[in-house]
Amino acid sequence: MNALILSLALPLAGGFVPDGDAAPGAGEPGGPGLAIRCAKVLVCPADPSAPQVLDRALVLIRDGLIEAVGPARGAEVPDGYEELDVGDSWLSPGMIGLHSHVAGSMDINDMVYLTNPGLSARASIRPANRMLKMAVAGGVTTVLYIPGSGTNIGGGGVLLKTGLEHYEEALTRDPGSLKLAQWGNPESWAMGVSMSFENWNTRNTLRRGKAYGERWRAYEEGRGPRPKIDPQWEIFRPLVKGETIISTHTQVYQVVLMTLTMVKGELNLPVFLDHSTIGGWRAGGLAEKMGVSAIVGPRNIDPPSRGFINWSQASAEHEGFRGVAAGYQEEGNTMVGFNTDAPVLPQEELPLQGAIGARFGFDDSGLQVVRGLTIVPAMTVGIDDRLGSIEVGKEADILVVNGHPADPRTAVEIVFIEGKRVYEAEEGRPW
Repeated sequence: MNALILSLALPLAGGFVPDGDAAPGAGEPGGPGLAIRCAKVLVCPADPSAPQVLDRALVLIRDGLIEAVGPARGAEVPDGYEELDVGDSWLSPGMIGLHSHVAGSMDINDMVYLTNPGLSARASIRPANRMLKMAVAGGVTTVLYIPGSGTNIGGGGVLLKTGLEHYEEALTRDPGSLKLAQWGNPESWAMGVSMSFENWNTRNTLRRGKAYGERWRAYEEGRGPRPKIDPQWEIFRPLVKGETIISTHTQVYQVVLMTLTMVKGELNLPVFLDHSTIGGWRAGGLAEKMGVSAIVGPRNIDPPSRGFINWSQASAEHEGFRGVAAGYQEEGNTMVGFNTDAPVLPQEELPLQGAIGARFGFDDSGLQVVRGLTIVPAMTVGIDDRLGSIEVGKEADILVVNGHPADPRTAVEIVFIEGKRVYEAEEGRPW
């Protein structure tokens, strides 16, 4: 057993609530209701022009769902509800990381062919492992666990809750995405490939997969014969129906532009930009017009390195420090989020990515940083009907924090996932 896998099995001290056979607690499915009074709720609705914050609020949770959100003054708590007053602390939606490799054994880079759409990361998942529990303590409640970027198409990823102990309860959606990687790693595959062949082979694979998915959709709608099942292409069945998305590891303006024009423009497949640094922000305006999100990081700035400028074939405007998130925002992209590529950076440092984005020019006057950690990634992968904001009917993935969630001085005090209290800092912090 290698050192990394061994580390996943080690016990983790700190304020993690053990999973046991006790009766469900307040707010959990099957348990009594929970009423939380707080100084501020960061609501984070999908509409960025709607009010983002509610002061002096009361939130009701029952059966793992948010039952009510409103002003605390004059509100009555229903009979039988447990009350929790967190004083001057705030409530924030749980954070969502859309680029993670720490939900399992890391056996996620099978470089068989240059495109491997039939593979999936699900077989290597280890729910609530050590690194996921660290993520919980940092406020990250959901991750997209994806294959590596050794090939252009590494296979399917899985959306997973970080703090729930068993696979069936932690599973949010499978497939969570189809992992596409364009430049920055796959060129070292086998004998070595360059952009031209990578683009040709990727386009060829996506076209064939889309045709398979369309044949199945025609059959399901009564417009054609039943196709033969081919495991290699099965992920395209939900993809063509918009039930999952392509997550694209892409770098450099030229390659980011190809992602947009080929995957979204030519093939009309749902996609979001992942990483998308080293001048990729220059495509931010086009991405906005196409409805494509940019989930940037963990490289947060374009540095004034002559090596980087030459390598990316960039222009003189790249010289000098530029915040990547700010670049997309300045180009008009309103759907900007953040990622850590954990374990490249620890999953629990996702809020720090937002803080660095703000430090290098990303405007947070409308709570855009918190939105980029919560509702933007939820909308990006199509789970905003369940997660990403504190609104009635959504799953109660909620953080109790003592300040702005992306402020490095802020501490996560309590974490709820689906109404279940999975972490309490009072019981001991893990760092």
